[in-house]
Amino acid sequence: MLIAFEHVGMTVSNMDRAVAFYCDLLGLTLAQRNEVDRGEIGFFDTGAGMLEVFAPEAPTVDRFRDVPLHEAGIRHLTFAYSDLAEVLGRLEAAGVEVIEGPRDARNTPLIKQLAFVRDPDGIMVELIERGEGR
Repeated sequence: MLIAFEHVGMTVSNMDRAVAFYCDLLGLTLAQRNEVDRGEIGFFDTGAGMLEVFAPEAPTVDRFRDVPLHEAGIRHLTFAYSDLAEVLGRLEAAGVEVIEGPRDARNTPLIKQLAFVRDPDGIMVELIERGEGR
């Protein structure tokens, strides 16, 4: 029997920058950070699941590549907030790249408003306020 979504894993170029973005700016909690074989790993708690972040000791060269709609793959991460304007203002003040929004969502029973930003490695992150149906 399924009990919960546990975590999704990703690779970043620098763990300190990932902690600054995901914890300091987005509000996730750093649950664990350890040196591992060939790099460093961190688990960032959202309160409803974890984000596993791996930073290799060898420098990463390429930024994240957006997955085209005709290819299989993960397109973005999504985090829900009680006040989208507040978190978006904090990100803009920190110089975070805003791709889109804020705007009203199309699937309003689930999502009221949304915005898209990029993390320090170019990974697309969606920020939402939940709709009345959630």
